[in-house]
Amino acid sequence: MEGKEPVTPVGRLFVQEEMYHVVNCVMVVKNPINIESIKAEIKNSLLIQHPRFQSVLVRNNNGREYWKRTQNVNLDDHIFLVQDVKYPPNNTSGDEEIVNGYLADLAVSSPLSDDKPLWELHVLKDQNALVWRIHHALGDGVSLMSLILAMCRKVDQPDQLPTIPKSVKKNKRSCRGTIWELVMTVWLSFVYAVELLLTCLCSKREAKTSISGGSGVEFWPRKLATARFKIDDMKSVKNAVPNATINDVLFGVIAAGLSRYLDYHQPSDSKLLEGLRITGLGMVNLRKQPGIQV
Repeated sequence: MEGKEPVTPVGRLFVQEEMYHVVNCVMVVKNPINIESIKAEIKNSLLIQHPRFQSVLVRNNNGREYWKRTQNVNLDDHIFLVQDVKYPPNNTSGDEEIVNGYLADLAVSSPLSDDKPLWELHVLKDQNALVWRIHHALGDGVSLMSLILAMCRKVDQPDQLPTIPKSVKKNKRSCRGTIWELVMTVWLSFVYAVELLLTCLCSKREAKTSISGGSGVEFWPRKLATARFKIDDMKSVKNAVPNATINDVLFGVIAAGLSRYLDYHQPSDSKLLEGLRITGLGMVNLRKQPGIQV
């Protein structure tokens, strides 16, 4: 199709009805929000100049997806002022709970319209929160956060981008060490691929639990909850376990939380099954991109 750019294979996956995926990102600000200032900032930002944020998703006669650039992006079609949000419907809910409830509702009932570029900004004025809704076909979390950070500036230096700490460079390995690392990477990748294939082919159906899905699960009500962990505490745990990383600690927290949740919702006359296995899918981009990428 002339004048159109094909959607990447990963992007095509995310626009399928069975895999429709929108990234929801919340930014909370200290001062009251002026929506006209927000529009003016976005209008002159790198975000609105990015081709993906100026393109609509179209399909040819064969169903192949393409990006088609639009002549003009009307910010009023993308930026929405949301007021008087009450979730749950009472007067005792805190701002965090209200924002969580708003996000949970969006996850079920509000797909992005494909007659305009696939992004929106919801301004929750009373909660001083900005809710970005960006289709995953536009990019992953790393690239989208970099693009949003590129719109920000330092308080004491308005013309400077935020400073992102760079990772400490490791000592260079010897040639033998580099070759050995490459061999192990290839070998472990093969082992994990075979393990995944055998798991898919031979594993038994997982036991039904309180978090198991079912018919029409994509329309089931959602509940969003947040928790805070001190990074210093996570580092203490990481340092206590040989060769551990912050991600290992984070996944340990998630696993422990799931275990406690399942145990809490287990019927009183039964116990949580020993060795219960829950399969999840996590897509992670491992490319090395320190700093802000624009």
